[in-house]
Amino acid sequence: MRGSSLATRLFLSATAWVVVILVITGFVLSSVYRDATERAFDRRLNLYLRTLIAEVATPDEPPDHPFQSLGEPLFELPLSGWYWQVVRTDGDKPEARVSRSLWDKKLPKLEEHGAELTAAGIRLGYVDGPEGQNLRMVERPVDLGADGKFLIGVAGDAAEIFDETRSFDYYLGGTFAALGIVLLLTTIFQVRFGLAPLKRISESIADIRSGRAERLEGEFPVEIAPLARETNALIDANREIVERARTHVGNLAHAIKTPLSVIVNEAAAHPVDAFASKVLEQADVMRDQVAHHLERARIAARVTVVGTVTEVAPAIEALRRTMEKIHRDRAIAIELKADSNAKFRGERQDLEEMAGNLVDNACKWAASQVLIEVLLEPAKEPSAGPRLRIIVDDDGRGLSADERAQVSRRGQRLDESKPGSGLGLSIVVDLAALYGGSLALGDAPIGGLRAELVLPGV
Repeated sequence: MRGSSLATRLFLSATAWVVVILVITGFVLSSVYRDATERAFDRRLNLYLRTLIAEVATPDEPPDHPFQSLGEPLFELPLSGWYWQVVRTDGDKPEARVSRSLWDKKLPKLEEHGAELTAAGIRLGYVDGPEGQNLRMVERPVDLGADGKFLIGVAGDAAEIFDETRSFDYYLGGTFAALGIVLLLTTIFQVRFGLAPLKRISESIADIRSGRAERLEGEFPVEIAPLARETNALIDANREIVERARTHVGNLAHAIKTPLSVIVNEAAAHPVDAFASKVLEQADVMRDQVAHHLERARIAARVTVVGTVTEVAPAIEALRRTMEKIHRDRAIAIELKADSNAKFRGERQDLEEMAGNLVDNACKWAASQVLIEVLLEPAKEPSAGPRLRIIVDDDGRGLSADERAQVSRRGQRLDESKPGSGLGLSIVVDLAALYGGSLALGDAPIGGLRAELVLPGV
């Protein structure tokens, strides 16, 4: 059941318990009803047995007088399943008198089947009767003193017990099946509507992550309200932490830039001094390092903001128009194919910085053409979101594998004649990594370099 939802686990658990409880209850009720039916049958047999004993013990009747039908016509019907038998056991040769329904057959003795005498002085059990019938039999030894000793037995067709129990089992099974369906439907209803607030919270959190909402809104049950309240508090605390981080980054930038500017100005006042030249050189390195790491800190703080979403197509279109103006003297044709539904899970400024570096680099090296394609790919796994893919191709000379590895490093430039600091692609790599994305360089179908930027989408 790994990976299954809470609702599924609750439903399966409730279903299992319902089935177990109904099965156990069914067995118990069936057993109780069978025992009750058997006791009622035994009371009927005992009534006939007492009547027979009274007939045998009547002193005024001759020994060979015919017994009454005991009020049951089935004792007169041959092989009806209802029989009685009186056997005298104190003579040299036992004498037996049987009901007309037995004809010339006899009933077996329960004593021979291992049945023990009960406290009431009788034996009870199941025996095989004529024609393979299954009989329920009661038997009692009677000592009449001078009138003799007798073993009196009455048997009835046990099919009545089995049929009655079977009918009850059918009705019980049908009733429990209907009850089980009702209980399962009730469980489904309870699970579905009982967990609805949790589903609403999940959807609300997804809206917050996608930028459609800022907080969990609405009324929640008292059991769920603390969760919603603490979630909102966590979101607020996250925003406060990010704002403080931004403030600290800005303060640090100002605190460092001012002393650096003083150092640079003082060194610039002595242009012929070798020491001053070295200070200027190292100050430029420090500025690059400070700018690079402050930018990383600023981006890392911004990335932690929940719910920031940027429309990609308008941002790239604005970038395309800007690059056409910047490179209009070279007549570079910039073509854009963008999915209008594509969204970037992050700040627009960061998207423009990453895509701008790639497009600007492509325009610098292109012969006459730059192609930009924006794709939104669905999630490959349920736990992962969609991926935004920005592909920039140019028709320049392209790069070898070694050159691709080199230009991705900070400050590395292949051609000093091209303007720039060599930080462009490294900034793109760093920014993409902070967002959980990546940058890949390859060969473009139109002959030059392909830069493929993958970022989290919405």
